[in-house]
Amino acid sequence: MKLLHQDAGPQTGTMSGSTSPPLRLTVVQLIPALRSGGAERSTLEVARALVQAGHRSVVISAGGRLVERLLAEGSEHITLDIGQKSLTTLARLPRLRRTLRELRPDIVHARSRLPAWLGWWALKGLRPRPHFVTTVHGLNSPGRYSSILLRGERVVVVSQTLRDYVLGHYPMLEPNRVRVIPRGIDPDAFPYGYRPDESWRRAFLAEYPQLAGAPLLTLPGRGTRLKGHRDAIELLADLKRRGIDARLLLLGAIEPGREAYIAELRALIAERGLGTQVVLTPPRSDVRDVYAVSSLILQLSNKPESFGRTVVEALSLCRPVLGYAHGGVGELLAELYPAGRVPLGDRERLVERAAELLRVAPPIPMLQSYRLRDMQDAVLALYADVATA
Repeated sequence: MKLLHQDAGPQTGTMSGSTSPPLRLTVVQLIPALRSGGAERSTLEVARALVQAGHRSVVISAGGRLVERLLAEGSEHITLDIGQKSLTTLARLPRLRRTLRELRPDIVHARSRLPAWLGWWALKGLRPRPHFVTTVHGLNSPGRYSSILLRGERVVVVSQTLRDYVLGHYPMLEPNRVRVIPRGIDPDAFPYGYRPDESWRRAFLAEYPQLAGAPLLTLPGRGTRLKGHRDAIELLADLKRRGIDARLLLLGAIEPGREAYIAELRALIAERGLGTQVVLTPPRSDVRDVYAVSSLILQLSNKPESFGRTVVEALSLCRPVLGYAHGGVGELLAELYPAGRVPLGDRERLVERAAELLRVAPPIPMLQSYRLRDMQDAVLALYADVATA
């Protein structure tokens, strides 16, 4: 059933050829929280595109540091914890249903499993019923719990790797419902050949003086085991044994609730004698500048990633990337920077390739794909397709 709101506001070009009055969609995105992460960033990027195209954008989540930015860019936010894996979360279902009934959205877009389940149940009985769209952001364990993300009228996946994964594990999923829409980066935010000004460099090295005096290896990623922090530390130790002086920045590793894991990493750093060569930080807002002063960006997740936005960001800045050749990261490196691929867990090849790239990195062409605008346009076109079906 169509739920299109007529509005005299700004028009979107996603419905070209129509002779009907301008159409304004109300889109609600469901996500556990807005703290950090790729799914969260995609939520904000799509929300921004909706607002710019004249639509109404609403996000329902438990909140977080990204809410302020979401609101500043014109979207609405409703605070409701729909992502906590607890039986108490089910008690929030009636409020979610009331909220959706009041909002009367055209599309509900779920980006995580538990919010998707709650959204699916909340939509039952609503008349008219909003369209249900889902995005699979990760290589989730196959099974009934994960299958909710395949119930969307359209199922967005962020890479060919992920499309192959879901179709392989869910043979009943119709391939024509699956849309590959890779994440994208803003070339203006990560301009080719960018270098930060001297004042930023001085402030950065004043904050982390131990990073001065040698090539910098940066591994960005949350404080979880799958991001490969231990592999990065061992790589630095292997380089040191070969007489190659370098520094390591574990960017964004320090997060609330990860104290035990960070303590393990610090113990390994001390054991390898790298206490003056490694820095761990919380998430930072100046990642562009950090990447730009790095000699090598590392992507060493020990489990396959669905995409690997870091690869695209670094290459857009003309910075070399070294990563494991599996999942979405391997897919991107094979297409954009084959010199940076090494087999998963091959410690010898990893240190050899790192030494080669630190000595002479192959040239990096200007990025011509994986742009943010491409992703935003593709998602808005999908919304228009669903809403007018």
